[in-house]
Amino acid sequence: MEEVRVISTCTIRPARSEGRDDSTQRIELTPWDLQLLAVGPIQKGLLLPKPQPQNEKELTEDMSLIDHLKASLSRTLDYFSPLAGRLAVTKHTDNTTSFFIDCNDAGVQFTHAAANDLTVSDILKPLYVPGIVHSFFPMNGVLNHEGVTNPLVAVQVTELIDGFFIGCTMNHSVADGTSFWLFFNSWSEISRGLNRHLSKPPVLERWFPDGIDFPIPTPFCDEKLVDTFVRTPTNFPIPTSFCDEKLVDTFVPTPTQERVFHFSKQIIGKLKAQANAEMSTDRISSLQALLAHVWRSVIRCRKVTGDREAIFGFPIGARQRLLPPLPEKYFGNAVQYEAVATTAGELMEQGLGRTALQTNKMIALQTHEKVRNFYENWVKNPRLVKMGTLLNTSLTTSSSPRHNVYGNDFGWGKPLAVRSGGANKSDGKITIFPGVEEGSIDIEVCLMPETLSALRDDSEFMEALSFRGLLHLCQCSLPVGIHVLM
Repeated sequence: MEEVRVISTCTIRPARSEGRDDSTQRIELTPWDLQLLAVGPIQKGLLLPKPQPQNEKELTEDMSLIDHLKASLSRTLDYFSPLAGRLAVTKHTDNTTSFFIDCNDAGVQFTHAAANDLTVSDILKPLYVPGIVHSFFPMNGVLNHEGVTNPLVAVQVTELIDGFFIGCTMNHSVADGTSFWLFFNSWSEISRGLNRHLSKPPVLERWFPDGIDFPIPTPFCDEKLVDTFVRTPTNFPIPTSFCDEKLVDTFVPTPTQERVFHFSKQIIGKLKAQANAEMSTDRISSLQALLAHVWRSVIRCRKVTGDREAIFGFPIGARQRLLPPLPEKYFGNAVQYEAVATTAGELMEQGLGRTALQTNKMIALQTHEKVRNFYENWVKNPRLVKMGTLLNTSLTTSSSPRHNVYGNDFGWGKPLAVRSGGANKSDGKITIFPGVEEGSIDIEVCLMPETLSALRDDSEFMEALSFRGLLHLCQCSLPVGIHVLM
């Protein structure tokens, strides 16, 4: 496949229309935000058809489609002033530093690119996600802490023969997945020109519990923060402490491939019914049952057995777990990171229901008090999430099927597909998206090539992708499921 050719790059600043909130010039970062300074950004993008000529003329009037997207992005930034700013660092006399978002209108990066020999089919038809997809995203390799000198958002619009790919890179210390898609939804809403005012404007004020002073000082050296991985007794890359010295980059990603698996609403319903029937309950969710099937299949294809520890890490959305709850339009990070651990032997032997119910109990522990305790403990002992090589018994998830992905109509039709970039990818990364059809789910798996090949040949896993496998699937014993909220 031909490489992506950059046509132009420019900076887009807020248009300063009436949606602008000039009262928010400085936004303090919370522990949810600060813990992500050492990892990569969010990278998600949409594959769109090319508009019909008449449709494009009506949408853009006298400007080009690219200029129309720039203008609508500028208007969107009026509502999302933090994204047009930069991270800023304050050094204190006690050798600590604190971070905040300076809403200084420095702007976001906009790149117009082209892949003149590529079609939509070239992206969707291959068995594995083509490597060129990562080239549809700007600012590859930039970590969140580098938002001090780099844009907090970068957009790349890549023209294909018969479509467009709009890739967005967003600093993860500024926003979580829910906030990312709120921005994308807002941009597409303004682009299609249906509303003079946003239907869901963001809430920019950060949440701090009573008694937590801000800005939060950290014993952090900002001149050089690069990735390191500190193994723990569980060998799972949980947050590690800041250090005063320059951190050393010891993370070397293993070669991986990516594939998107589509699960229909009917198949997911069958999995959910089996899981709940095993435990005589109705508490197990569709996603718990589906991810159970994926987890067990990956461990089986990795040929991991016996007492070796198997771990599934996942984010849990905190907005609705607080008292009172945060609004869904809360802009920033509001995610707790947790993990479920078992042994490979138990994972393969026991059915879905028992371990899924244990997961439910762990999820239920994520209360207002638990979130507050996280804040208090983090302030006392700041800890960074670090990228690291997951062991071959571990998986981790991101994103959510609840995000409004296919509602992003920029004025000429809904997306054909969604893909993610290369940021924060390693062997065992599972990205969850809603499917095109209501109630369906797409799961993008990033695994070693030999594991993906084995998964393709695994009859138990592949039967769940077709209606032929439904009857057989209901007779099989399935493992633990994980409930992912974000």
